[in-house]
Amino acid sequence: MSPLDYKEIAALRRRLHEVPELDFDLEKTAGIVERVLDGLGLKRRTFARSGIGAVIEGSGPGRTLLLRADMDALPIEEETDRPWRSKHPGRMHACGHDVHTACLLGAAGRLAGIRDSFPGRVLLVFQPAEETTGGALPMIEDGLFEMAAPDGALALHCDSSLKSGAVGIHWGAARAAADMFDCVIRGRGTHGAEPHRGEDVIATACRTITALHELVSRTVPPAEPAVLSVGTFISVTARNVLPDRAEFSGIFRTVTEETRLSLRARIRRTVMNIPDVLGATGHIEFTEGYPALINDPRMADLVAEGAKKVLGNENVFALVAPSMGVDDFSWFLRALPGCYFFLGCGKGQEDAPLHSPLFDPDEGCLAAGTDVLVEATLAFLREGYQK
Repeated sequence: MSPLDYKEIAALRRRLHEVPELDFDLEKTAGIVERVLDGLGLKRRTFARSGIGAVIEGSGPGRTLLLRADMDALPIEEETDRPWRSKHPGRMHACGHDVHTACLLGAAGRLAGIRDSFPGRVLLVFQPAEETTGGALPMIEDGLFEMAAPDGALALHCDSSLKSGAVGIHWGAARAAADMFDCVIRGRGTHGAEPHRGEDVIATACRTITALHELVSRTVPPAEPAVLSVGTFISVTARNVLPDRAEFSGIFRTVTEETRLSLRARIRRTVMNIPDVLGATGHIEFTEGYPALINDPRMADLVAEGAKKVLGNENVFALVAPSMGVDDFSWFLRALPGCYFFLGCGKGQEDAPLHSPLFDPDEGCLAAGTDVLVEATLAFLREGYQK
């Protein structure tokens, strides 16, 4: 197979868009990816049920660069009128993972076609489950790095707030860490007319939630991003009954490990201590999410220089404030120096944001994403990155 041209990359993206799949259940999506890799003559393996690793061998010994694209979609009913709209009811590529995958396949075709011109190797990673429990860590634990031990890593992500054909790069924190918590407040239930005979767990839970919402503004430095949100509250009973149980759950997002640990400890103390003072009991369980995604400044330089070369200086933007969203590419960057950059896909009008049923990226971004991945890869392998 010859390298994919831009029209073929767009056609590939549309095929992927038509068959969105969720989590680790990516049979059709993985099948499309595998057929392209096989056509390029690349050795590939399956990791973590539906993840795919493939290697492009260069002309001789050298460094190894990991390039990653996530493949899974979201449980959203698409509302665009595109001819290639989702054929799977209730599922949609509303986060641009079809774009990511098409860009990486396009870059794979280009790099495979010139493999004799660079040393080292490229480890292509097509990852499941970024939107759910995460596929990066399961792929690593399933032996991905045994296929080719990488020295660095790159990934891109769509951003409709940036114009199509532009990229945005962070020199440092790019995305937050996120951790979930589930809380239960228990006390004696009683008649609504006799609150003194029990513990009003609804009122107690509300006070606890109010205190939690004050933690960020009063314990985190004002210039440091952090977010705490409570998203569910359940206490099912009748209006004239004060129940014996109230439940709520939430998520907190941080960009430094120090704040992540300290905020977690403060959340625990708040949920335990306020109910105790009011005669009830509080219980909390944490679920650790993805770590913060921190770019290596030298790798950010490498991507920026490559992007300026192929897109022009005017289309490369330095981003300062990290996104408080998450991405489990962070697991790769815990092990490797790397850069995660944002690929503009906006049309300059009222562009729908990510996770919207109307998300409709401008396909001009496909050329930009492919070109930047190729240029940054060649710079890493030919010139050598030294941490």
